[in-house]
Amino acid sequence: MSNMARATKIVFLGASSASFGMSMFRDLFSTRDLAGSTLVLVGRNVDRLGRSTRLAKLLNERSGAGFAIEATTDWHAALDGAEFVVHSTAVDRNRLWRLDFEIPRKFGIRHTLGENGGPGALFFTLRTLPVVFEFVREMERRCPRATFINFSNPESRIILALGRYSRIRSLGLCHGIFLARDNVARILGMPEERVGVWGAGLNHFQCLTDIRDRETGEDLYPLLRKKERDFDPAFSPLTRELLHTFGYWLGCGDAHLGEYLSFGWEAGEGGYNFDWDESERAKLMRLIDDVLAGRAEVPDWWSMPSGERAVSIITSMVHNRKLLIESAVIHNRQVIANLPADAAVEVPVVADIAGIHPVSLGPLPDGVAKLMTAQVQVQQMAVDAAMHASKEMAMQALLLDPVIHSKDAARGLLDELWEINRPYIRACI
Repeated sequence: MSNMARATKIVFLGASSASFGMSMFRDLFSTRDLAGSTLVLVGRNVDRLGRSTRLAKLLNERSGAGFAIEATTDWHAALDGAEFVVHSTAVDRNRLWRLDFEIPRKFGIRHTLGENGGPGALFFTLRTLPVVFEFVREMERRCPRATFINFSNPESRIILALGRYSRIRSLGLCHGIFLARDNVARILGMPEERVGVWGAGLNHFQCLTDIRDRETGEDLYPLLRKKERDFDPAFSPLTRELLHTFGYWLGCGDAHLGEYLSFGWEAGEGGYNFDWDESERAKLMRLIDDVLAGRAEVPDWWSMPSGERAVSIITSMVHNRKLLIESAVIHNRQVIANLPADAAVEVPVVADIAGIHPVSLGPLPDGVAKLMTAQVQVQQMAVDAAMHASKEMAMQALLLDPVIHSKDAARGLLDELWEINRPYIRACI
């Protein structure tokens, strides 16, 4: 393979997000593989976009990564000739997400997080898909061969909708597989990098089909089952209960996994820690401002890869490297034979110049597949409700959801949250 660089064009939608923007910049500017490429930063907030652009230019210059960096609020024009579109936008994220969590509780619904499962996820879907499809319809006109790389939640529902309603090549990325591995390594008492896992299933609801010692190849499941018996009972009790019942480690933490289950609240009814999130963002903003103003040095960690996989996928596709990516969210179409074909599943993939190639780990254990199938049907109904902007379908999606235990509660929360989200809900087909 020639070492000659091939330039590409990457459009980053949501570049004014300080925290995700930083992860993306760390990965882009710690490689020389994309030298000569164009990076277009797109954001709605002019001030925050300006800060991100100054930061990108500083890191690009310091690292010698060799990008041409542009910034614009006009995302339509930005998409012209793009090969990769990285998406990390959210509609008024924390304010609306808080309401997604708090209003169902007011009606007696017991749930966790309220983002990817349960009633909160329905409203995330209703307001997010119109934004995604606005971008994607424009991609179909301006860059139909581009790859859409999604980081926004609700990940499964976005990828399911794209697989169903667009010909644009798309995949979702999430670091859940690494959270799952880290949790398992903690119980095993082994360094994370020594534990190798294969996982397949749904986003935040994967089944670790194989856990092995990377050095010896030993199957670590027997040791995990043994050590888990005496491990701190406060650690991941829900996941461990499902390990006892179904025989496999599922998901990437109780809060995420609990979103999908009628009994998920039993491991804790915590919402997202918005106050922590906002203080961390503010801290990062202050640090960025200090660095840009010359009041602080560039921290070392800004030039280290973040662990996210978008840039690895882009370089593999541009340079035809056949790289195995541990997990990506794609439209199923029989990759996991015992989940519905019309589902968004998370499986390993190989990326190269021909695209994204899913790796099948075979069928899931029967009980696990059945547990997941119930959630796939909820996701399908929520996507239909969002694509048609249908309140009737939204009610059906709620009544299908295992987290909902009362039709009166479903109707009450639907009426209230529909009104709040009405400005963002619109038909996409």
